[in-house]
Amino acid sequence: VQLQASGGGLVQAGGSLRLSCAASGIILDYYDIGWFRQAPGKEREGVSCISSRVRNTYYVDSVKGRFTISRDNANKKVYLQMSSLQPEDTAVYSCATLITGCSRLFSYNVRYWGKGTLVTVSS
Repeated sequence: VQLQASGGGLVQAGGSLRLSCAASGIILDYYDIGWFRQAPGKEREGVSCISSRVRNTYYVDSVKGRFTISRDNANKKVYLQMSSLQPEDTAVYSCATLITGCSRLFSYNVRYWGKGTLVTVSS
């Protein structure tokens, strides 16, 4: 099983980025997928999640209205569109499959972690 996040980079405050999570070795349809981030010196936090079938979405309060999660099961990809980025969004972003679903968007509920991608937002 492999999950690979991509699309990170350096962007000015107010800018946008689109992250992609590519999955292989699994049937993506079966899993709720979460995006997590870890900023320097801080604990990892769950940012957003999308359920496997009905595609319910969840966002942490700090990104509501700015981030949009979506998925393309046929192509085994999950996306995180990030807009109005702020310096506090600077972090390594990783995607992951969840064991019991989006209702538990926490690290302990992750089955498979993907390699992260760095997002840096300059002020």
